[in-house]
Amino acid sequence: MPQLLTVRVKRPDGRPIRIWVPVLPVVLVFSPVVVLAVLVAAVACLVYRVSAVRALGTGWRIVSALPGTRVDIEQGRTAVLVTIR
Repeated sequence: MPQLLTVRVKRPDGRPIRIWVPVLPVVLVFSPVVVLAVLVAAVACLVYRVSAVRALGTGWRIVSALPGTRVDIEQGRTAVLVTIR
């Protein structure tokens, strides 16, 4: 499971902004929303006749594969780098 999300924004004036976001406290704060999303996903699995256990396993594999992911976005002189550790 990812532990830390690092966001670095390079502004047009050259001064970078760096933000570190620990994933676990954010997930704990948003846990009521996560529980609701899981319930909605379970209902969607029943409606579309998809195995809920298999869908949950696939979702967990995707989340487990996130560490090491880098996303770079550049627009003109502004750049955003997101790193998941």
